[in-house]
Amino acid sequence: MRMSRIVFSVLFAMLVTLSAAAQSPDGGVAIRAVLDKQTADWNRGDIDAFATGYKNSPDILFIGTTVRRGYQGMIASYRKNYPSKAAMGVLSYLNLEVHPLDSRFATVIGNFHLERTAAGGGNADGIYSLVMEKTAVGWKIVLDHSSSIPPKTLTPAK
Repeated sequence: MRMSRIVFSVLFAMLVTLSAAAQSPDGGVAIRAVLDKQTADWNRGDIDAFATGYKNSPDILFIGTTVRRGYQGMIASYRKNYPSKAAMGVLSYLNLEVHPLDSRFATVIGNFHLERTAAGGGNADGIYSLVMEKTAVGWKIVLDHSSSIPPKTLTPAK
Protein backbone atom coordinates (compact mmCIF):
# COMPACT_ATOMS: atom_id res chain seq x y z
CA MET A 1 0.00 0.00 0.00
CA ARG A 2 2.78 2.42 0.92
CA MET A 3 4.65 1.70 -2.33
CA SER A 4 1.55 2.47 -4.39
CA ARG A 5 1.22 5.84 -2.60
CA ILE A 6 4.82 6.65 -3.44
CA VAL A 7 4.36 5.66 -7.08
CA PHE A 8 1.11 7.67 -7.25
CA SER A 9 2.82 10.68 -5.68
CA VAL A 10 5.73 10.51 -8.13
CA LEU A 11 3.39 10.13 -11.12
CA PHE A 12 1.22 13.00 -9.88
CA ALA A 13 4.26 15.25 -9.45
CA MET A 14 5.42 14.37 -12.97
CA LEU A 15 1.98 15.13 -14.39
CA VAL A 16 1.85 18.51 -12.63
CA THR A 17 5.36 19.35 -13.85
CA LEU A 18 4.56 18.39 -17.45
CA SER A 19 1.29 20.32 -17.31
CA ALA A 20 3.06 23.45 -16.02
CA ALA A 21 5.76 23.11 -18.68
CA ALA A 22 3.13 22.79 -21.39
CA GLN A 23 1.41 25.97 -20.18
CA SER A 24 4.55 28.01 -19.78
CA PRO A 25 4.76 29.83 -22.55
CA ASP A 26 3.31 27.31 -24.97
CA GLY A 27 6.77 25.89 -25.57
CA GLY A 28 7.66 29.26 -27.07
CA VAL A 29 5.12 28.88 -29.88
CA ALA A 30 2.97 31.85 -28.80
CA ILE A 31 6.04 34.03 -28.27
CA ARG A 32 7.48 33.08 -31.65
CA ALA A 33 4.10 33.95 -33.21
CA VAL A 34 4.35 37.47 -31.75
CA LEU A 35 7.83 37.88 -33.24
CA ASP A 36 6.74 36.42 -36.59
CA LYS A 37 3.86 38.94 -36.70
CA GLN A 38 6.26 41.76 -35.85
CA THR A 39 8.56 40.68 -38.68
CA ALA A 40 5.69 40.66 -41.17
CA ASP A 41 4.42 44.05 -39.93
CA TRP A 42 7.91 45.57 -40.14
CA ASN A 43 8.50 44.20 -43.61
CA ARG A 44 5.21 45.80 -44.74
CA GLY A 45 6.47 49.12 -43.38
CA ASP A 46 3.79 49.25 -40.65
CA ILE A 47 5.44 50.59 -37.47
CA ASP A 48 2.10 50.91 -35.64
CA ALA A 49 1.27 47.22 -36.21
CA PHE A 50 4.87 46.23 -35.34
CA ALA A 51 4.57 48.13 -32.05
CA THR A 52 1.57 46.04 -30.93
CA GLY A 53 4.11 43.35 -29.98
CA TYR A 54 5.09 45.63 -27.08
CA LYS A 55 3.03 46.17 -23.95
CA ASN A 56 1.25 49.52 -24.24
CA SER A 57 2.57 50.90 -20.97
CA PRO A 58 4.63 53.86 -19.78
CA ASP A 59 6.80 51.32 -17.92
CA ILE A 60 8.26 49.41 -20.89
CA LEU A 61 11.97 49.87 -21.55
CA PHE A 62 13.85 49.97 -24.82
CA ILE A 63 17.62 49.93 -24.44
CA GLY A 64 19.88 50.63 -27.40
CA THR A 65 22.36 53.48 -27.52
CA THR A 66 20.12 55.17 -24.93
CA VAL A 67 17.40 54.07 -22.52
CA ARG A 68 13.91 54.96 -23.68
CA ARG A 69 10.84 54.51 -21.54
CA GLY A 70 7.23 54.08 -22.47
CA TYR A 71 5.21 52.89 -25.43
CA GLN A 72 4.64 56.31 -27.01
CA GLY A 73 8.33 57.22 -26.80
CA MET A 74 9.25 53.88 -28.37
CA ILE A 75 6.94 54.48 -31.33
CA ALA A 76 8.25 58.05 -31.75
CA SER A 77 11.82 56.74 -31.75
CA TYR A 78 11.02 54.10 -34.39
CA ARG A 79 9.35 56.72 -36.60
CA LYS A 80 12.33 59.05 -36.27
CA ASN A 81 14.97 56.37 -36.92
CA TYR A 82 13.01 54.58 -39.68
CA PRO A 83 11.18 57.35 -41.58
CA SER A 84 10.61 55.32 -44.76
CA LYS A 85 10.17 51.77 -46.00
CA ALA A 86 13.69 51.98 -47.48
CA ALA A 87 15.11 52.88 -44.04
CA MET A 88 13.16 50.01 -42.47
CA GLY A 89 14.41 47.46 -44.99
CA VAL A 90 13.58 43.78 -44.59
CA LEU A 91 13.85 42.39 -41.06
CA SER A 92 14.78 38.83 -40.16
CA TYR A 93 15.50 37.18 -36.83
CA LEU A 94 18.25 34.56 -36.47
CA ASN A 95 19.26 32.20 -33.66
CA LEU A 96 16.03 32.83 -31.75
CA GLU A 97 15.94 31.27 -28.27
CA VAL A 98 12.94 31.42 -25.91
CA HIS A 99 13.64 30.84 -22.22
CA PRO A 100 10.56 30.58 -19.97
CA LEU A 101 11.07 32.03 -16.51
CA ASP A 102 7.63 31.06 -15.18
CA SER A 103 4.06 30.99 -16.48
CA ARG A 104 3.98 34.79 -16.82
CA PHE A 105 7.46 35.85 -17.97
CA ALA A 106 10.02 34.65 -20.51
CA THR A 107 13.24 35.93 -22.02
CA VAL A 108 14.11 35.80 -25.69
CA ILE A 109 17.55 36.21 -27.22
CA GLY A 110 18.72 36.24 -30.80
CA ASN A 111 20.19 38.19 -33.67
CA PHE A 112 18.48 40.52 -36.10
CA HIS A 113 19.35 41.44 -39.65
CA LEU A 114 18.05 44.40 -41.64
CA GLU A 115 18.55 44.05 -45.37
CA ARG A 116 18.61 47.58 -46.80
CA THR A 117 19.83 49.38 -49.88
CA ALA A 118 22.63 51.92 -49.55
CA ALA A 119 19.97 54.65 -49.90
CA GLY A 120 18.09 53.10 -46.97
CA GLY A 121 21.19 53.15 -44.75
CA GLY A 122 22.83 49.86 -45.70
CA ASN A 123 22.47 46.51 -43.98
CA ALA A 124 22.41 46.33 -40.20
CA ASP A 125 22.98 43.42 -37.86
CA GLY A 126 22.64 43.11 -34.14
CA ILE A 127 21.82 41.11 -31.08
CA TYR A 128 18.85 41.50 -28.77
CA SER A 129 17.38 40.27 -25.53
CA LEU A 130 13.73 40.66 -24.66
CA VAL A 131 11.67 40.21 -21.54
CA MET A 132 8.14 39.19 -22.42
CA GLU A 133 5.10 39.18 -20.19
CA LYS A 134 1.97 37.09 -20.66
CA THR A 135 -0.87 39.64 -20.45
CA ALA A 136 -4.63 39.31 -20.78
CA VAL A 137 -4.23 40.00 -24.53
CA GLY A 138 -1.25 37.69 -25.09
CA TRP A 139 2.54 37.84 -24.87
CA LYS A 140 3.98 41.36 -24.98
CA ILE A 141 7.53 42.74 -24.89
CA VAL A 142 8.18 44.76 -21.72
CA LEU A 143 11.95 45.19 -22.13
CA ASP A 144 13.92 45.25 -25.37
CA HIS A 145 17.71 45.53 -25.31
CA SER A 146 19.02 45.68 -28.88
CA SER A 147 22.57 46.47 -29.99
CA SER A 148 24.07 46.74 -33.44
CA ILE A 149 27.11 44.57 -34.00
CA PRO A 150 29.44 43.80 -36.89
CA PRO A 151 27.93 40.93 -38.95
CA LYS A 152 30.89 38.57 -38.49
CA THR A 153 30.36 38.38 -34.70
CA LEU A 154 27.03 36.53 -34.87
CA THR A 155 27.25 33.17 -33.12
CA PRO A 156 24.54 30.60 -33.89
CA ALA A 157 22.84 28.74 -31.05
CA LYS A 158 24.11 25.23 -30.41
